[in-house]
Amino acid sequence: MADKQISLPAKLINGGIAGLIGVTCVFPIDLAKTRLQNQQNGQRMYTSMSDCLIKTIRSEGYFGMYRGAAVNLTLVTPEKAIKLAANDFFRHHLSKDGKKLTLLREMLAGCGAGTCQVIVTTPMEMLKIQLQDAGRIAAQKKLVAAQAQLSSSSAVGSAEPAVERRTTATQITRELLRSKGIAGLYKGLGATLLRDVPFSIVYFPLFANLNKLGQKDPNVKAPFYVSFLSGCVAGSTAAVAVNPCDVIKTRLQSLQRGVNEDTYSGILDCTKKIWQKEGPMAFLKGAYCRALVIAPLFGIAQVVYFIGIAEFLLDMLPKHRA
Repeated sequence: MADKQISLPAKLINGGIAGLIGVTCVFPIDLAKTRLQNQQNGQRMYTSMSDCLIKTIRSEGYFGMYRGAAVNLTLVTPEKAIKLAANDFFRHHLSKDGKKLTLLREMLAGCGAGTCQVIVTTPMEMLKIQLQDAGRIAAQKKLVAAQAQLSSSSAVGSAEPAVERRTTATQITRELLRSKGIAGLYKGLGATLLRDVPFSIVYFPLFANLNKLGQKDPNVKAPFYVSFLSGCVAGSTAAVAVNPCDVIKTRLQSLQRGVNEDTYSGILDCTKKIWQKEGPMAFLKGAYCRALVIAPLFGIAQVVYFIGIAEFLLDMLPKHRA
């Protein structure tokens, strides 16, 4: 990819459009990822991604797969815009006289992009996870209540059915701000950095180098399909590489727990308990879901970015003014 200068408004618009399209396409898989990562060995509700989605549709309806999507659709525009624009900004300032960036400098640019994006990513993930996991916790409570009724005849007729009280992102935000201040929205910030910074360090250099393979001329953009495939491969590779950090982040940011599920005081405590009680493979929970989410998400992002939809739209503005 030639590190040409693109205006900031164009970067923001391209990132926003890409984020909106990508989230709409892959959000159900992301919901399955969150629920699979959060369930612990005590009471497992789902055996796989497909099992999770089927049970979600049966118990919550089709739109149950999109719980929390409004948060992502609202905040994904600034999040993706910051990530892509920051990477371009750092790549530009780390390059010397337009010369090719070294791998180390490409990684530093990715590190800067990942660090910048957590300003939006942390509260977005915090709210999204509560909404995504609410259905799992409610279903688990109903199952436990049903099992209790079957095992104890005295419970029949006296136990009240579990009723899920649906909350909104606005209600969760207000409660967090009221009880913990702005820090409540940034719970899990350290774990988010631990995930997003390495992700960007892997993703951006890998994408840039894969994309160059499809360029016949360094000054000409790679073909459409090359940008898409490069984004998919780089995205899925980086996603699986940092999945252990994503599991830790998801567990730390979950405010509600299911029956007999552990609570965690921090990154080290979470890592230790998962390793001891669930084994090392628990850190790969939802890895294939995350790869399926990130691959098209970043593939779409890079295609929109490289096609230059925003540049086309911005070029049309003066014509309308005339």
